Amino acid sequence: LIMNTKNDTVLLEVDEQGVATVTLNNPEKHNAFDDGIIKQLTDIFNDISNRDDISIMILASNGKSFSAGADLGWMKRMASYSYEDNLKDANALAQMLKALNFLPQTTIAKIQGAAFGGAVGLASCCDIVIASTKASFCLSEVKLGLIPATISPYVVDAIGLKASRRYFQTAERFFSDKAQLLGLVDEVVSPELLTGEVNSMVEKLLVNGSQARQQAKKLSQDVAFQAIDDNLLKDTSERIAAIRVSTEGQEGLTAFFEKRTPNW
Repeated sequence: LIMNTKNDTVLLEVDEQGVATVTLNNPEKHNAFDDGIIKQLTDIFNDISNRDDISIMILASNGKSFSAGADLGWMKRMASYSYEDNLKDANALAQMLKALNFLPQTTIAKIQGAAFGGAVGLASCCDIVIASTKASFCLSEVKLGLIPATISPYVVDAIGLKASRRYFQTAERFFSDKAQLLGLVDEVVSPELLTGEVNSMVEKLLVNGSQARQQAKKLSQDVAFQAIDDNLLKDTSERIAAIRVSTEGQEGLTAFFEKRTPNW
């Protein structure tokens, strides 16, 4: 295991299979994030996006809670700042979420406990979300007279408009079974099985071509909500033609017809 740590509040590990694990490591504060942690996460996500040796990223956290969202000390500090400073600060969070959402690699969120406020945004930005039965979620911003603004594009994308209209306004806490029904969570398992379930998902992913996975992820994001017209037909036809003649596409097809395991 290769261990790289940016700072002890956010850990980065990369294993020999090309699986990176980014871990929020501030359990005493329930892994709440402030401007410093947001910058660390942005830097790590941008670094991972440029690394060819990483094909999967797991977003996890240490301790009882996944993340309490924004750190209260940071929020108190921002309340006394000007509109311009608040705008700059909010944009930093927006850029971090964008970096996570559009990370080329497959992303898995591992949710063991409470995910509040901005943490729901982190989960919504990941491709696959695996949660324990102890996990809970809350879009708590309106309780403080605020709104879940920067996370909203990703949360609405994950749970849909109707559920967003409700939970953005009620700030109700809901658990992993409800989160699964809403589409925020993909798999729910007991706490002791959480790590095994994440590892099992990683194994399923590693069987598939990493370039194909990246292209498939981009495909899903690019074609969503597009008009099915001649431009889209042309675009999707070009994508499959390009990947069929790619090195990985050729190897995948050849291995299938030769009844052998592909070289990735």
